[in-house]
Amino acid sequence: MNGSIFQKGHVAIISGGADGIGLAAAKKFSSMGMRVGLIDLNEEKISEALEVLPDSTLSFVVDVGNVQSLEKVKAEIVDKFGRIDLLMNNAGVDFPNKCWENFDNWKNIINTNFWGVVNSMHVFVPQLISQEHASLVINTGSKQGITTPPGNPAYNASKAAVKVVTEALEYQLRELSYEGGLRSKSNRISSHLLIPGFTYTGMSNSPQKPKSAWTPDQVIDFMLERIELGDFYILCPDNDVTREMDNKRIAWAAGDIIEDRPPLSRWHPDYADVFRQYMET
Repeated sequence: MNGSIFQKGHVAIISGGADGIGLAAAKKFSSMGMRVGLIDLNEEKISEALEVLPDSTLSFVVDVGNVQSLEKVKAEIVDKFGRIDLLMNNAGVDFPNKCWENFDNWKNIINTNFWGVVNSMHVFVPQLISQEHASLVINTGSKQGITTPPGNPAYNASKAAVKVVTEALEYQLRELSYEGGLRSKSNRISSHLLIPGFTYTGMSNSPQKPKSAWTPDQVIDFMLERIELGDFYILCPDNDVTREMDNKRIAWAAGDIIEDRPPLSRWHPDYADVFRQYMET
């Protein structure tokens, strides 16, 4: 069913689409014959992206934290293309922050990473619901929104919130499918949480790709494979971390509550040896 989304003439909207994972998605979808609406706040990056994308690509210099701007994007895309088949909420930023410092950075991170997703869902999902054909929503989360490692609370909080609202979105779309009787699979709307591993993007603090990092193209190829298999949680490995390692780290994080350990005990000196042994078994 989802494979039918990625075909010639269908329309994909990608926020944060001018660089990194978003640009990799735009190039991949375009190569499959899809028409792309590219949303990004960086005008220079958009210009560079358009050099490697088809002439049919629409671009918008937009702050996803501004819902009125997204309304204008929707109107133009529907007027131009007449449909929307895929919504990828990928825009994200990161700045230094602590729980009691960098208040402006907190606001900027939450505004883009969380409110950008909420705004986009409020603007575009009703359009998807009104259509007669299948469509899907992909929200880009992060492992930092699940295991919440120390050092970046604002980013972690924003991505944890994206996880929560994407889970709720999938539940509500599933419930919608049963209102007034079972809907055909041909017009099912599904949602997916993309959870990249270590990926070399414009947000990476490195002049060269580390050996342990995946490329954005690898993330998108993996994402398409898992969507076709029906995964909601698209938990990406990388060149250093396997799915098994991710599973154990996520289970340990949940165990802090169940076992009444200190928060973030994985990084607590009293639990360092216990965690190491846990990962080795």
